[in-house]
Amino acid sequence: MTRDEFLALALQSPVNAAIIDELRRLALPDAWLVAGCLVQSVWNALTGRPIDYGIADYDVFYFDADTSWEAEDAVIRTLHARLGHLGAKVEIRNQARVHLWYPDKHGLPYPPLTRSTDGIDRFLTENTQLGIRPADGDFEVYAPHRFDDVARLIVRPNRALNFSAANYAAKTARWKALWPEITVIAAE
Repeated sequence: MTRDEFLALALQSPVNAAIIDELRRLALPDAWLVAGCLVQSVWNALTGRPIDYGIADYDVFYFDADTSWEAEDAVIRTLHARLGHLGAKVEIRNQARVHLWYPDKHGLPYPPLTRSTDGIDRFLTENTQLGIRPADGDFEVYAPHRFDDVARLIVRPNRALNFSAANYAAKTARWKALWPEITVIAAE
C-alpha cells in the first residue's frame, strides 16, 4: 500500500476528513489525527465494513509548550464544540503534557516528549504508529513502519519503552473480535 492509497482509504471516513479539516482551520501547533481511527478506517474499507465500524474514538495529538491544564482544556472544548455534530468521541491531548499525568494514570514512567510524533512512536502497536495532518493544501503522513502491515491486516507489538503485554493482549483481543481477518503477532 502506498501513502496515497492509505490516505484515500483513511479519508473515506467523514469523521477523519472533518477532523483534518478542523485541524487545518485551527492551526494547532504540531497537530495530527493519529492511531486506531486511521488503521481501522482502512481495515473497514478493505473488508467491506461500514467505514466507522468498530472505531471507539478518534485521537488528536498536538504539541504546545503551554503545559497548563487550562490551555489544553481550552483546546479540548474548542474542538469538541466544532466537532460535536459528528457524534464521535474525539480525544485531544497536548503531547507536551503527557509526562505530567501518565505515571499517575498508568503506573508507568513517561519521559517528556519534544514533538507529537514522539507520542505516536510510543503507541502499543506498530500498525497504529500513524498520523495525518494538513500541510500546504495536501497532507503530511507520519508512518515509521510504512503501510504493509496495515494493508495485510497485521498487528504487531511496538517494543518501545513501557510495553505492556497485558494491554497489548486486551487491545488485540478487542480488535480480533471486531476484525477476525487480522493476524495478531504474539507479544512474546
